[in-house]
Amino acid sequence: MSREKVLSLLLEQEGNYISGQQMSQSLGISRAAIWKAIEVLRQEGYVIESSTKKGYCLSHAPDRIREGELSVPLSGCHIGKKLLCLETVDSTNTEAKRQALAGAEEGLVILSEEQTGGRGRLGRSFQSPKGVGLYLTALLRPNLMPEEVVDFTAWVAVAVCDGIEQACGLRPQIKWTNDIILDGKKVCGILTEMGLESESNALQYLIPGIGINVNHRTEDFTEEVRPVATSLFQQLGHTVRRADVAIHVIQALDRMYQNFPHNKQEYLEKYRADCLTPGNQVQLVTPVSRENAYAVEIDDQFRLVVEYPDGRRAALSAGEVSVRGMYGYV
Repeated sequence: MSREKVLSLLLEQEGNYISGQQMSQSLGISRAAIWKAIEVLRQEGYVIESSTKKGYCLSHAPDRIREGELSVPLSGCHIGKKLLCLETVDSTNTEAKRQALAGAEEGLVILSEEQTGGRGRLGRSFQSPKGVGLYLTALLRPNLMPEEVVDFTAWVAVAVCDGIEQACGLRPQIKWTNDIILDGKKVCGILTEMGLESESNALQYLIPGIGINVNHRTEDFTEEVRPVATSLFQQLGHTVRRADVAIHVIQALDRMYQNFPHNKQEYLEKYRADCLTPGNQVQLVTPVSRENAYAVEIDDQFRLVVEYPDGRRAALSAGEVSVRGMYGYV
């Protein structure tokens, strides 16, 4: 859309004026089309100053997730080279699957202002109210076997911590395996899904979905979730532009994917440093039982090594682990 391209040009100027003629020449569209795009952007809440001698200047932008906000900063990335920004969707992961099955190329990132059917691990719902969170999924098609991506979510967790730190100046922690934590509460969830070719078991696509509580206030969480959830706003004491968080998280994902799976040691060391689970009493939750154990360490395959009361040790590659003192587990 021309207005997304116009918005990108205005954002590139960082508060300086750009003439309508310059915009017209840069985008290859008429001055009239530029004016119409400017008017639509103003109606959408963008404050754009105009001067007959200087042109146009963007002085205020609402907190929106849209291609015009993201495309220029992500122009050099593989992940994010194409964006699909939606007002609403059932789930960005579900949309990514639809796009994958329709033949979409690797690197597509789907973002939405809200999700009506956001999903977490083990079939749980993920609350995704409109206009306050960051909900995105990347479509990847690595030339790898399924067993070679079993630790991919751990790499994604490190990338999310990198992106949040770069955007906000504070680094979260990780509750094994994929909850992103600030001040003992969940600020982000990650759900990685894959598609396999039925006959060969070859990996068709890999889709990491990320939901970050950015500007949620207490009332944006249900009573059930409030005791265990937090947001960047609640931790920082001020609102955060979601587009900025999106840019830094996608850039961090792109850097991570360039390194995966070869630069393992760097991400393993970061994961160990960020993971708060080792050194704590934990409860291992399965559909049929709950077992108490002590979390010892993260091994070289990103597995959680636990020790049971009888001295047995096990390395977990998946599962639900509650940490004593968090999420109501005492």
